[in-house]
Amino acid sequence: MSEGAYARAGVDTARSEAAVAGLVEVLRSIDPGRPSRSVVGAGHYAAVLRLDDSTGIALCTDGVGSKVIVAEQLGRFDTVGIDCVAMNVNDLVCVGAEPIALVDYIAVERADPEMLRQVGAGLKAGAEQAGIEIPGGELAQLPELIRGHPSPRGFDLAASALGIVRLDAIVSGERVEPGDALVGLPSSGLHSNGYTLARRVLADLREAPAQLGGRTVGETLLEPTAIYVRAALELLRSELDVRGLAHITGDGLLNLLRLNGEVGFLVDRPLPTPPVFELIAERGGVSAADMWETFNMGIGFCAIVPAGQAERAVEIAARRHPGSAVIGTVTGDAGVVEVPVAGIAGTRAGFRAT
Repeated sequence: MSEGAYARAGVDTARSEAAVAGLVEVLRSIDPGRPSRSVVGAGHYAAVLRLDDSTGIALCTDGVGSKVIVAEQLGRFDTVGIDCVAMNVNDLVCVGAEPIALVDYIAVERADPEMLRQVGAGLKAGAEQAGIEIPGGELAQLPELIRGHPSPRGFDLAASALGIVRLDAIVSGERVEPGDALVGLPSSGLHSNGYTLARRVLADLREAPAQLGGRTVGETLLEPTAIYVRAALELLRSELDVRGLAHITGDGLLNLLRLNGEVGFLVDRPLPTPPVFELIAERGGVSAADMWETFNMGIGFCAIVPAGQAERAVEIAARRHPGSAVIGTVTGDAGVVEVPVAGIAGTRAGFRAT
């Protein structure tokens, strides 16, 4: 969005995308002195490099973002490690890869043993949920770069993840076609996106608004990102024809367009929206278009299968993520995502009211 609520909060995603495009253009010109091993185009959830004639290695990297500020303000660090794992492995599995390992990077203002123990506890919990190892990582003490909220609690947390995929089993989204069913898996809340806006609107972390059912704002904002790896792998290992997998992060359901720009998506039965999103929209006066472009709005992950396999896909997904359901269908309206219940439609340029 260009001048929407998120941009006014300090994150201009349109400008960011233009900047990234410039970076990617330069990186694409790298000459490694040998034929490229890359087999998945830029813009997907993870890169895949050919190891041999049958096996690919999948790679991705991501961080927790400004959600760490909430952890700093509350002095609670035991959940953000789960988010760090989730943001990586949920992307990795979208190309059909089985995540196997992750290495973390923690930059701190001051090395505090108890804080790092808590971060480690979250990383361990996330790794076990995803079925991966964390064989190594890096700790950097950067007091000149990192300033906490409050100081000296400042830190940043990111990681890179690795997975394995058969080259003939890569899920690229290229086979998605009109009429396919879109299955949604529920989110656990905000996950790890949109926190610059959320923190500005919900500034009092100790407040317990009635809409949150007795939970404080801080507890709600620190709810860890759901990890979808085991459900996704069960779908991939089933008899189903899984044609696309999408992790719904920043840009919301517009992430679906990363799979196949030749089709569109009609989300006419979205999953229930958690109360925290309604609270942000109400308190911040945030439009539906801005909300659906900034947040997951209750849909954390999507799978695309032929319409006749939708019921079975929901059954498999719901074993681990109750509330999973068919939320829509693939259309022939190329590059367009429609959400009629919210009165919006969007392209790669963003959502707009209809």
